Amino acid sequence: MLIFNTTYHLEEENEQLFLIWMQEFYLPAVEKDGRLKHPRIARILSHRDAGTCFSVQFEVENSSVLHHWHQELGVKLNEELLKTFKEKVVGFPTLMEVLL
Repeated sequence: MLIFNTTYHLEEENEQLFLIWMQEFYLPAVEKDGRLKHPRIARILSHRDAGTCFSVQFEVENSSVLHHWHQELGVKLNEELLKTFKEKVVGFPTLMEVLL
């Protein structure tokens, strides 16, 4: 099992809009697709003085499933994120293997 994490950094004034967008657009699209499971959004507390950071995590069966999801849906969702927030939200992905 893998965890697909994207860490998003944004200015505090965009926090509510970002969370609404995630809950009403991004997460429903990912859940409808069905390949990424158990969505989770967490606030990152360690970098509060430089804006707000969130971790958006999903469980995924393997890297092949993630690769196909990214090609078929992930790119489109990222384009929507860029169209909606422009340079006000920056994200970077991390793929982690669950060991225990």
